[in-house]
Amino acid sequence: MAESGGDGSSSPPPATPYEKALDALSSLITKRSRADKSNKGDRFDLLFDYLKILELEEPIERMKIIHVAGTKGKGSTCTFTESILRHCGFRTGLFTSPHLIDVRERFRLDGLDISEEKFLAYFWWCFERLKEKSTDDIPMPTYFRFLALLAFKIFAAEQVDVAILEVGLGGKFDATNVVQAPVVCGISSLGYDHMEILGNTLGAIAGEKAGIFKSRVPALTVPQPDEAMRVLEEKASQLDVPLQLVQPLDPNMLTGIKLGLAGEHQYVNAGLAIALSSTWLQRTGHLEYPEHTTSLPEQFIKGLTATVSLQGRAQIVPDRFINSESPEDLVFYLDGAHSPESMEICARWFSLSVQPPGTSGSSHDPVQRHPVEKVGKNLEQILLFNCMSVRDPQLLLPNLMKTCASHGVYFKKALFVPNTSVYYKVGSHSLPPTDSQVDLSWQFALQKVWENLMQGNKGGTDNSAATVCEELTDDKEIAVKSCENSAVFPSLPSAIQWLRDTVRQRGADNSAATVCEELTDDKDIAVKSCENSAVFPSLPSAIQWLRDTVRQSKSVRFQFHTTVHNFILMSYKRYQCVKLVVNVMRAADFQHYRTRPLGLRCYTFFDTRCKEGSSTPKARPTDIVGEHEHGRITVGVEQKRVQDGNR
Repeated sequence: MAESGGDGSSSPPPATPYEKALDALSSLITKRSRADKSNKGDRFDLLFDYLKILELEEPIERMKIIHVAGTKGKGSTCTFTESILRHCGFRTGLFTSPHLIDVRERFRLDGLDISEEKFLAYFWWCFERLKEKSTDDIPMPTYFRFLALLAFKIFAAEQVDVAILEVGLGGKFDATNVVQAPVVCGISSLGYDHMEILGNTLGAIAGEKAGIFKSRVPALTVPQPDEAMRVLEEKASQLDVPLQLVQPLDPNMLTGIKLGLAGEHQYVNAGLAIALSSTWLQRTGHLEYPEHTTSLPEQFIKGLTATVSLQGRAQIVPDRFINSESPEDLVFYLDGAHSPESMEICARWFSLSVQPPGTSGSSHDPVQRHPVEKVGKNLEQILLFNCMSVRDPQLLLPNLMKTCASHGVYFKKALFVPNTSVYYKVGSHSLPPTDSQVDLSWQFALQKVWENLMQGNKGGTDNSAATVCEELTDDKEIAVKSCENSAVFPSLPSAIQWLRDTVRQRGADNSAATVCEELTDDKDIAVKSCENSAVFPSLPSAIQWLRDTVRQSKSVRFQFHTTVHNFILMSYKRYQCVKLVVNVMRAADFQHYRTRPLGLRCYTFFDTRCKEGSSTPKARPTDIVGEHEHGRITVGVEQKRVQDGNR
């Protein structure tokens, strides 16, 4: 029973051992930009000091490691590789990033997330030793570096046969690159991303990725742009690295079975995974798996086609809380594409997924579709989009629109919401409070780019996101804005709710314009919209619109494409709630999550109250009374209204 405070309110339950570990871990999160090299922890050579403190130098030398870098597909490649070798009978360890819900997702043993019990034991073993030995010259490692060190400790202690390591960012100075003698290295597809850190050209980016090459250690890569390939070949030549080009997997080699991960692009990643696995087997003396040319060993096929869980990547989620005649009246297609290349791949996946089988034009039809066909139901596609302001929407949105159009898919409406994340229980009929001061200038800029694309204006200064932001920043009264083909919502839940409300209320003859006009006076939703667009000030109001739209419609089924960088929306069966996650860690029973650009917040929900932690104390209002621990603030807040001064 929770104790009552002096004001009659109950105190939150004491933190669990797992929550305390997450508190300690979050104390390692830095507030500075990743491109800022002012912190002493950025010195790469510190990693060798950490290995010595943790007594991991010899274990890493003995570890049989597969190391993979790349811009796109490295996580999928590592996942396929782990599955192949596990099905070959080996004990596997897999380290990936980021995690979606629970930090333990980063550490897999034999295909399963590490148990909470083991995580706690290894976590405190590492944390306490590093804390004890930390000095001004050897400070505590930063967040990702600590997790990489923890992975090495876990894999060494668990005596895995093979450790598969996914590079976090770049390659040359990534924490995983402390490994000096991997069995084989891999480079997945390269493209433009993290340019503020890795460089502005494909050549510079390729050079950073090739930083994982080790002298005379085989390296494998997939077809790359010419500029990137030249740099990889130059780096390989300098280090006497045998570099091999790997072609995508021929789907016919799977004997009619689909890959465990959706999307045609996965055949590129699968081809690399097969080559990495084969090279590892050969170099470690497992000759029972011969070279494959026209057929794959049965274990390889099982590994590639086994169901693999990578939430938020080409994921299809029917909305179970719509309360219409069918949950398939509102279906979410989720992906976090945020580069021009990945946006095109994402758009192709979505387009093929919403089409009936046999219309993709692909002989092997690799796309995993959701069964949306139903007599008497028309299909409408709606886009929900957001990207960080460091991204150029004029490089992202045209690729999305063009690729979808080439497959005969056109969005009925585009919704834009800010990346200010909130907790929101999907089944709730009420919306969390929306900040009346929320800054929607960037969402208006995105909307303007979309409207110009719809109108055929693909150039000129009027299409500039910066120009649009300047035009809108002086209008303090605007909370939402809609144009002909798009809308801005104050949050993702508000956009989704708008869809649901529209489906609930729409009749067979109602137009989108009619629905939008009906919603403009709804103060709870705070949405203002026209024929093909809407502006929502919050995610909850967008969610409400989505659901109401579905409930209104008697003849339309909605396919909702969420392409959002920095947060992912999903319906999670266990807790029946929407997850809005960015690199989020949580305790085993976390139900809701919250993030900010300045740091990470985790919410543990109890019956009526929750605990909130922040990695950035300065982002908190100074008048909130809380318990300071490891540089964080813990406060009790009401479940229905989260008090947060940094909105």
